[in-house]
Amino acid sequence: MSGTDIWDFRSTAGHVSGTDLVGFQVDATDGHIGKVDKLSEEAGPQYLVVDTGPWIFGKHVLLPAGTIVRVDEDDKKVYVDRTKDEIKNSPEYDPEEHNAADTTYQDSHTGYYGPDYGEPI
Repeated sequence: MSGTDIWDFRSTAGHVSGTDLVGFQVDATDGHIGKVDKLSEEAGPQYLVVDTGPWIFGKHVLLPAGTIVRVDEDDKKVYVDRTKDEIKNSPEYDPEEHNAADTTYQDSHTGYYGPDYGEPI
């Protein structure tokens, strides 16, 4: 999908800016992966940090907002267009690296998630 940005919410996802998604369950295309631990809607990259709990031994993963295909506020669920394995094998979330001015960290996520951005599920 040319002209799209993996770091922006899709207009079709149903996310209303300002809605707090922290605590919502997150489902991959093949099942539950964890819950939203952090949401960023600030200017620049928008993303979720997901606490995977015991599924991947307490790992936190960063999901660019563009991976979200649907937000269900009634059921408090977020659906993403990636499989459990794709998320499990994603670059490690490191809050110190993520907050650094260097864009290398963000670029690693763009390189991992970007090529399949917008693929149908």
